[in-house]
Amino acid sequence: MGIDKKIGHLKKGKLNLITDVKGIKIGHKTLANGNIQTGVTAIVPTENNIFKEKFLCASYVINGFGKSVGLVQVDELGTLETPIILTNTLSVGTALTALVKYMLKNNPEIGESTGTVNPIVLECNDMRLNDIRALNIKEEDVFDAIKDADSIFEEGAVGAGRGMKCYELKGGIGSSSRVFEIDGKEYTLGSLVMTNHGKYNELVIDGEYFSDKYPHKVLNEKDKGSVITILATDAPLSSRQLKRLAKRAVAGLCRNGSYISNGSGEIVIAFSTANIIKHDSKEILNLKSISDDTIDLLFTAVGDSVCESVLSSLYHAETVVGKNGFTVYSIKDVIKKNL
Repeated sequence: MGIDKKIGHLKKGKLNLITDVKGIKIGHKTLANGNIQTGVTAIVPTENNIFKEKFLCASYVINGFGKSVGLVQVDELGTLETPIILTNTLSVGTALTALVKYMLKNNPEIGESTGTVNPIVLECNDMRLNDIRALNIKEEDVFDAIKDADSIFEEGAVGAGRGMKCYELKGGIGSSSRVFEIDGKEYTLGSLVMTNHGKYNELVIDGEYFSDKYPHKVLNEKDKGSVITILATDAPLSSRQLKRLAKRAVAGLCRNGSYISNGSGEIVIAFSTANIIKHDSKEILNLKSISDDTIDLLFTAVGDSVCESVLSSLYHAETVVGKNGFTVYSIKDVIKKNL
């Protein structure tokens, strides 16, 4: 998946998806019917019980115009203990409740013999294509997205990305991965984005403004969207190093022309599957992490992968006719129109 374009010098993963990091699965629930153009995407980080066997994690807020939940505890404790749910802005509460119910069902000790749980839900605003006020996302949609999770998944106008627009073209979900070696061992870093940001005349592909070659009439509104970025790796990193990784997502976003506008919420979550933190761990933990002298290799992988993931969200999307007939065209349809 991803796109058939060379971006950077690192090798792409076998699937060129975030699921090249072993154990990760992605699921979607798409709602596409007239004024309803929205959905849910679930990032399931492991086949094991993530509450009982947590991963090291970090978040980074590039621009905080957003309503995501779960970031405070991630930054304080540095661990991931639930799947990550993506949806539209006004459905965060529903997704949060559903994710809590999912965790309670699988962990009867939560709220009884142990503490509570820190669910992570991230969002973008799909109100131009979707009747966001109708609150069409239901708890069952979150359960369905988790149940749908697999190593092979669709990109483009699917799941939480159904109603999203990117550079005023149809965006949505995009993913890619990069492979690299440290001390003779091969590791993978993957990214997944939900794109809902940028203006048409800002999009840069292969170093050129796309609009110069492919004129296309758009509303030219202020950029009020967002982009959510999920980074995952099997390389051993501390939560401090994962925070540094998350900060580099901006290198990939800006390569495509984004300047991180005032009204755009840019949130990054980064986690590593290399170290497992047992929920009942006591006293001293033995954790591995790479040397900071080696981390530039991962910074490069982040920039290249995120750049490609954004483009992949565009190239895999279809034209969508949504609320009140509002239409957002796919990049492929705009190219065809100009041939």
